[in-house]
Amino acid sequence: MEQPLSTFSTGLADLVERTAPSAVAIEARHRIGSSGFLYQDDVIVTADHALRREDEIPVVLPDGARTTATLAGRDPDTDIAVLRVNNASAPALTTAPAPRSGEIVVAIGRHAPGVLAAVGIVSTAGGPWKTWRGGQLDALLRLDIGAYPRSSGSAVVDAQGRFVGMLTTGLTRTAPVAIPAATIARVAAELLERGRIAHGYLGVTLHPVPLPAAYATSLNRKQRSGVMVLSVEPGGPAEKGGILAGDVITEVAAQPIADTDDLHSALRGAIGKDLPAVVLRGEQRTELRVTVGERSR
Repeated sequence: MEQPLSTFSTGLADLVERTAPSAVAIEARHRIGSSGFLYQDDVIVTADHALRREDEIPVVLPDGARTTATLAGRDPDTDIAVLRVNNASAPALTTAPAPRSGEIVVAIGRHAPGVLAAVGIVSTAGGPWKTWRGGQLDALLRLDIGAYPRSSGSAVVDAQGRFVGMLTTGLTRTAPVAIPAATIARVAAELLERGRIAHGYLGVTLHPVPLPAAYATSLNRKQRSGVMVLSVEPGGPAEKGGILAGDVITEVAAQPIADTDDLHSALRGAIGKDLPAVVLRGEQRTELRVTVGERSR
């Protein structure tokens, strides 16, 4: 009769074996490389912080073949980089539902010519999270897992082998995190299309301030702060839209704006769009429309 631990061990090894055909090794950092995974045919996703070069990036494919990749685009804010290679077929990728704290996950990477595997759990499964670089992740997935040299960029899968995200040690100084699958899908699509992540901007400097109690109550929600405009860039989107220094922005595109993070979230993906904005000017609620610009690189 097979023992439970033996069954678990065999199942874990089988899971790694099924997932390994997507794992690649990236040799873009002196002495210590990183991992990556085939996200689509001829497309590799890896951790941006592990790339120390942008041209002729050495890659070891799942079959052991050595080749070079070109950089399609990188986003340090979310620690995602996308590479292009030739003649590399990606296995089918099934995305898992958002994991819960306590779920078992496995990180699978590659150290040429072998496979790197580490098992652990999701120790924290939180809501949207802003990285120290300013990138917006769809969820905070902190992992209790062994993060070994070369493991950054590994695919993280659940106990059924479904894709959860990508392991990285480049976004925190404590436990490693998994960049969620939803974030990778969003960022990778834009990097493949544009080669970079475009950031919307209004051309203002801001500071969070409390809202007058009467005004906050009139909003019929728990919002208690907005962002005061300290200065307006001449000729910028905000000035063209009628925003003045001293205005307090409370709403953009029907989203409450309580701090600068809220504003960045409202502007994400809105470049060139004409958005409604609500400001408190003196004691008067004023409705404006602003066409979102693109922050220069």
